[in-house]
Amino acid sequence: MKSFSYVSAPDLGTALRTIADSDDVKFLAGGTNLVDLMREGIEHPATVVDITRLPLTGIEELPDGTIRVGALVSNSRLAADPLIRTRYPVLAQAILLGASAQLRNMATVGGNLLQRTRCMYFYDEASACNKREPGSGCDAISGFSRGSAVLGASEHCIATHPSDMAVALVLLDAVVEVESVRGIRRIPVADFHRLPGDTPHIETVLAADELITAVELPPVPVAAHSRYRKVRDRASYAFALVSVAAALKVAADGRIAEVRLALGGVATKPWRAHIAEELLLGAEATDESFAHAAAAELAPAVALSDNAFKIDLAQRTVVAVLRKLNAERSAS
Repeated sequence: MKSFSYVSAPDLGTALRTIADSDDVKFLAGGTNLVDLMREGIEHPATVVDITRLPLTGIEELPDGTIRVGALVSNSRLAADPLIRTRYPVLAQAILLGASAQLRNMATVGGNLLQRTRCMYFYDEASACNKREPGSGCDAISGFSRGSAVLGASEHCIATHPSDMAVALVLLDAVVEVESVRGIRRIPVADFHRLPGDTPHIETVLAADELITAVELPPVPVAAHSRYRKVRDRASYAFALVSVAAALKVAADGRIAEVRLALGGVATKPWRAHIAEELLLGAEATDESFAHAAAAELAPAVALSDNAFKIDLAQRTVVAVLRKLNAERSAS
């Protein structure tokens, strides 16, 4: 591991000034991704700023009903919070399906949003990877592509985004608050992660001197009836092949009054399924409607030799999740 300087920030101002004064600094929170990447030689900052002492650990309800979550709130604590479990069950479910209990106890909300891909070629220094080394190429495209993206990819990168939590946050129209010495910025989660294009190494819109300080969850009444399903190779400790976050409200006449859908495991960023949502709104809540919308959402998908199965799997998972939500509504 490359030698680096370590700074324990006693307050937010110190943390922000430290990163503003250097070109090669990383913030350390739970360390569940950064430390691994440093050990692998993929990340090699000159300075690491420990922010675990900062007062960013609160979960509070604001006067307008928004839930404000500090960036240093652990994944475990967020998933267990009564407000989250009641108002946003899809978020609690996504987190609990995201990793082992040990990792959830350490991982933070801010760190989860910034975690990097788990593409095997990204971690293999003998392979070409434009995320790890811009301009080197992408061996995944001609290699083993089973876990790769079918949506949002480019000729420079086909790596999927790994976060389960971020998929639920996209569904909920969450907002990321970031801060630097220049001030505070608020970014919709849907706009926070970038598509790879020809610069896959630039993964978010976060500036080099900015720190995530909070995530805000707006009031979303339909989210009280929501669900997250994760399809993976084994029942635990595996990243999604396909995941679906959904919220559904069906009117008395059986037509869909409100619907939200987001996909994970199939795209280069957490994927809001806007095409499917538009087709479903006002449609009858039937398997046929669900399947038609899912097929339309996946129509632009581009498969490689090993991941074509994801397209059909994603469509069937969307139908299954919406069917389950509709059945729960009918039974209540």
